[in-house]
Parts: sequence; structure tokens; C-alpha cells
Amino acid sequence: MSRALNFNAGPASLPFAALARARDELIDFDGSGMSVMEHSHRGKVYEKVHHEATALVAELLELPKDYDVLFVQGGASMAFAQIPMNFLEAGKTADYIVTGAWGEKAVSEARAMSKAANGGEVHMAASTQQDKTYVRVPRQDELSLTPGAAYVHCTSNETIHGVEYALGPSTPFPKVQAPLICDMSSDILGRRVDMTQFDVVYGGAQKNIGPSGVTIVIAKKSMLDRGRKDLPAIFQYRTHAENKSLYNTPPTFGIYLVRNTLAWLKSEGGVAAIEARNVKKAAALYDTIDGSGGFYRCPVDKACRSIMNVVWRLPTPELEEAFVKEAEAQQMIGLKGHRSVGGIRASIYNAVEPAWVDALAAFMKDFAKRRG
Repeated sequence: MSRALNFNAGPASLPFAALARARDELIDFDGSGMSVMEHSHRGKVYEKVHHEATALVAELLELPKDYDVLFVQGGASMAFAQIPMNFLEAGKTADYIVTGAWGEKAVSEARAMSKAANGGEVHMAASTQQDKTYVRVPRQDELSLTPGAAYVHCTSNETIHGVEYALGPSTPFPKVQAPLICDMSSDILGRRVDMTQFDVVYGGAQKNIGPSGVTIVIAKKSMLDRGRKDLPAIFQYRTHAENKSLYNTPPTFGIYLVRNTLAWLKSEGGVAAIEARNVKKAAALYDTIDGSGGFYRCPVDKACRSIMNVVWRLPTPELEEAFVKEAEAQQMIGLKGHRSVGGIRASIYNAVEPAWVDALAAFMKDFAKRRG
């Protein structure tokens, strides 16, 4: 079978080994005579998979014992509302640091939730928007933090604008006194990060973790304990922690594929090994962009250039359209930039093979030679 070179931003490429394992186990899982999709989430056959997936998250991220790993639903978009629902008390203020489109959405939902439900305030602690786009993360001295804030929220990697935090000592995550909450949808498990600096991390699975439909939440037990208790049980993160993400029927097949994906990541050497591979992949594309004599242009400050989502522009929209069309003819899928910003985007998550990136870089050089 010929596999497409998948550069989609999400749902994104999954490791072939994880998919092949699912193919081989689809009809008869673990000799049970049933697919894993048919098993009760209360039964021992599925629970073994569920707890293995949870344990792999904790192991690969090197989480201390005082953190819980939750599998929930709704994606990061639901978490945008559920975070303030749980942690923004009346009379308190939540600080938001915005470095791209997903940070904007998080602020918007937090404001809607604060008006509708709890009377808390939402404060923009920093926004790096300039000329209607985002090209960097803020410096520490640019943050306007609220004393006694309920929490501070940031986005580790902006998939649309290609801006990423903490790629080096000059762009660290915010240093704050309040609990720090991070949307890490698109770079979790793609590089080593000290998770103990965060009180809550959340993200949709469909980038590095597994398929769409699963949302991961990692939180300090003490943070979950202080969450509001007057919400419907299903919306309290506490409920899912107390029930080991089995309060209601979880997306069992999605979590099964998360297990497969994380088992593959562990077999590849874990996060340290995949980070080295991801850095090398990103460098191949950025070197091609920077070496094109201006034909390709990456708008992001070099210190903040994402190793997950590489964005660039060509001299004209017509050339960008031709680039995408010719790439698709060579089975390179998903390179059109997000509709809100245009341009080109290559999402090179963990499962994207280095050979695919090398093929893309070679195509870029050839296209520039022919069209430049």
C-alpha cells in the first residue's frame, strides 16, 4: 500500500505501527472473540487498555504522583469553557496570555463563561498580535499579571501561526505566582517539558497522542480539589479523576488507539528520542526556507518557530496555490495554510516520518528553482 505523506494539522498522521496493531486486533481483541469497540468499559478486557494508556501518559511525561491523567471528550474547544467553569470563582480574575488564534478562542470562551455562570473576570495579561498576526511569544516583562489571580492561561504551541513557547532559554513559559494552565494540544509529547511547572495541561489528542474524539487533561490533584463543586457532575474534572475517567462511557476505541500510539512512542525511545527527531525535521524545512533567497518566507521570529507546525509564504497567492496543487500530485497532503491566514503550513508531528520531510524539502527546492 502506498501511504500518503500526511502533513495535516489535525486530525493528523498516526504511527503506522499503531494503525497496523489496530488492524490486526480489530475483529478479535486479545482472544476475546470481540472487537475492543464492543467491550464494556466496565469490563476487565477494556479496563486493562484504559489503565495502560493512563500509565503510559504518566510514564512518558515523567509525572509526579500528585498529578491525575484524565481522558475526557469535547476537545480543547470544550476545555476553553470548562477550565473557567471549574477554576474561575466569583470575584476572582483569570489572566490569559494570547500568542495566536487558539489563545484568542480560549479568551473568548472564558469571557462568555464568566458572564453566563460565575461572575469572575477575564483579563488579557499579554497579546503578541501585531499587524493582525502573531509572530512570537511575549517576554516576561511584557506580562501584566493580576495579583491573586485564579489562574494564568497560555498556549504552548499555536498551530495556525506556527508560534511555540520554550524552544530555548530566551522564550521560557511564563513565570507566575498563580496556578499555570496550558493548552498543549499540538506539542504535548513532542518535546521534553517539565510538567511540574503547570497545574493543569489539556489538549485534543488528534496531533501527537491519538485520534480525534479523545481529550487529555493532566492536573495536580490539589487543583482538582479546589475546583467548583456546584457544577453538574459531568462538567467537574474532579468527577472524572475520582472515577479514573470511567464516570460515563468514554471513547473506548479512541483511548485504545492512544494506547497503541503511546506504546509506539515508548518503543521509539520516548520523548527525548522523538524530540531529537522532531527538531531535525523542523530544521530541514526552516533551512530550506531560509536558504531560498527570499522565495520562501517564514513570518515567525526565529526563537519562536514551532517544531510542530512550520508556516511560510510564497511571493504570491497564485504561487501558493500552484505549490499546494503540485505537492498533492506527489501525495503530499495537507499543506494549505489555515483559511484565516493563508500561506503554506506543514504539520510535522511525531508520526510524520523524516523521509516525508526530506521529500517535502526536496520538492520545495525544485519548485523554487522552477518558479523563482
